[in-house]
Formats: sequence, C-alpha cells, structure tokens
Amino acid sequence: MQQMAEPGDVIAVASLRDYFRRTIETSVQRQGIDLEPHAEHYVVNLLTLFARSEDLFEDHGDYYGLAPLATMLAAAAEARTPDERSIQLQRLGDVALFVAGCWFDSLHDAAVDHQYYIRMGGSAYASLSDSMGGSTRQAALAGVFAELAQKFQPLVDVLHDVCERGAVGSDTNLLKVYAYWRRTGSKRAYAELVANNIRPIDSTAAILRH
Repeated sequence: MQQMAEPGDVIAVASLRDYFRRTIETSVQRQGIDLEPHAEHYVVNLLTLFARSEDLFEDHGDYYGLAPLATMLAAAAEARTPDERSIQLQRLGDVALFVAGCWFDSLHDAAVDHQYYIRMGGSAYASLSDSMGGSTRQAALAGVFAELAQKFQPLVDVLHDVCERGAVGSDTNLLKVYAYWRRTGSKRAYAELVANNIRPIDSTAAILRH
C-alpha cells in the first residue's frame, strides 16, 4: 500500500532542490514569514516533487491530469482506512498549495476562485494534523501540517513569488504549458501535452474546474 509521505522523503535532483531551497528561504525572509524549518523543508520538497510532471498528474483512465479538489475530498471521506484518508488529505493539501501558488494566473477565469483553493488546502492540512496519532513521529508531522494550515495564504504568496521568478527543468516548463492549456484551450499547447504523453479529455476541458 502507498505510504504517507514524510517531509524528508522526497529524493530529487540536487540542483533543482537546492534552487527551490534558496529561493524559498529568500522569499520567506523577504516577506517576513515566521516558518519553522520542518515546514519550510516540506514546501521545498513539495515543489521539487511536483516539478516532475509524472508526480503531479495522475492517470484517471480517460484522461491524464489533475482531479478536482472536490473529488479528492470525496475520496478522503470515503477512504476505507485512516491511512488512506491521510494520503488523500495530504494530496489535496499539496495540490491546492501548488496550484494556488504556482498557477495563480490560471485561476482568474476558473469556475472556482483562488480563495477556494486556499480554503480547501488549509482545511485538508488542518484535518490531517488533527488526525495524527500520539507517537513522536506523528506528533512531529502533526506540527508541520498544523503550521501549513495556519499559514496557507502566506505560503501561497511564497510559492507565487518563487514560480514567478522562474524555474528550471523541462518538466517545470511542461507544467506551465498545462496551465496555459487549461486557461486558454490552446490547440498548440494541447498538442505539446499529447507529445509528452499527457492526454487531457479534450482541448476545451478544464481539469481544474469543479
């Protein structure tokens, strides 16, 4: 069974991770955000992970992309075990934070607004924190998720700052193509996604739409 990811679990290309670490540290300091090291480390790993398109997009059978946040929430509510629920809530929080921060502009014409992602993501992290057990490891994770929930909006601002300043790697550029396609329905962007084995339902579908 898939295990819930810990903040230190992500193994990534050192240069990309170092890039995100430096830029996030700079943005956090510039914006005057009081962020614990473990929470900052989690956000660095989140960006590093999702810079790889195969770790962000999911295969849903008839399309390859992102499920709506409402679908993720329903999956958490219908989970058969506490571990499955935690995995779904973490995925919801992570995707909401990434999209709200790095795809800010793509939400302007979406069926749901930017605040929807902030509310959904913050609530998912808060529920995740509340569900943690009493072991030392669980208590540490609970603290990280509680801070992510409490500071979700400032963290969105940090990610927006980092992503606006540019990112490295072809996969990160592919994520931008996906966001552009989602916003505009561009046939050229759609063709580029298909060429990279990313197949949305069609060129006018809005996978992030709820």
